[in-house]
Amino acid sequence: MTKKRILIIASLDGSLIGFRGDFIKSLITSGFDVFTAAPHFTDKNSKLIEAMGAIPVEFNLQRTGLNPVKDFKSILELKSIMQKNKIDLVFPYTVKPVIYGSMAANMCKVPVISLITGLGYAFTGLSTKARTLQRFNETLYKLSIRKNKIIVFQNKDDHQLFLDRNVISKHQKVAFVSGSGVNLNQFSFKEKHPSDHVSFLLVARLIKEKGIALYMDAAKILKAKYPKAEFHLIGAPETSPSAISEDELNKLHKERIIVFHGKQKNIEEHLHNNDVFVLPSYYREGLPRTTLEACACGNPIITTDSVGCRESVKEGVNGFLIEPQNLEALIKSMELFITNPEKIKEMGINSRKYAEERFDVDIINNDLIGLINKVLN
Repeated sequence: MTKKRILIIASLDGSLIGFRGDFIKSLITSGFDVFTAAPHFTDKNSKLIEAMGAIPVEFNLQRTGLNPVKDFKSILELKSIMQKNKIDLVFPYTVKPVIYGSMAANMCKVPVISLITGLGYAFTGLSTKARTLQRFNETLYKLSIRKNKIIVFQNKDDHQLFLDRNVISKHQKVAFVSGSGVNLNQFSFKEKHPSDHVSFLLVARLIKEKGIALYMDAAKILKAKYPKAEFHLIGAPETSPSAISEDELNKLHKERIIVFHGKQKNIEEHLHNNDVFVLPSYYREGLPRTTLEACACGNPIITTDSVGCRESVKEGVNGFLIEPQNLEALIKSMELFITNPEKIKEMGINSRKYAEERFDVDIINNDLIGLINKVLN
């Protein structure tokens, strides 16, 4: 029997490996031929995709901003890829791949299962630009995904927003998964044995919406009160309008208020070496991968009671949820761990249990493959 052909569409080649590598391997093991489309594959990532047994295919995509001519060319390129490779089902994720991939698939009459991984800056509604972009994206979503066979969400809030905004109808078939999942073997559990040197870790894009500035302010206050506490930060400098100043980060590093590591690949090691994971994000997340990795490694979590973020914490069991942009609440939660370090071990064990119950990548990939089989059959 001829194998069915799946096309996964991403906006970054690296995310196909970092976020969807286990999914690609599971699809191939399940008997599918897998094609992966992304703009500008590096030689390294192209070879990694091929080593998995999948086929990398390039297309042009302007990741940010709006250019109708270039965007329409992206749609036509994706349409050509689908026709040339005789694709049986399209699986796009992140905003532009979902919108343009769905439009191209509709032209070819190829079924689509789209994954909404978070609505990001445009749906924060914090500025006039964000609100304008939100209205524009809503229109594009309405035009593109209403014919999709299934729309997969990572949290109930995004689904409700799509219903409230009339982006999709209440009759649209939807499903839910707990983020991209985490490989529990790769991100192994390490029991915490904290002392009076409690260490915190934040891993994120270095933009204000991720709560970086709030974390820095909390570190300034807590370091003065608890000199032995440590505040680690991992992330590559950004060029975004809301980027955190690299000079400010380096200044705080020199003053030994934070430990700024820059971009790092060995995140598991850093999670093992630190006690508590912090993500004070007010960005419209899907379900942050970093919090799932922290759960798997056995770190208690402090994050915001906001869309996507709240999914990773059982309040008081494996961590704490705080009000977004509330410095006092962040300091209070962090101080609780500094003054009660015995809670770190207990809550860390609960984090790992929660990861095993809900965020295991094998569970999530099996659910997604079940949906694919359902559509194709």
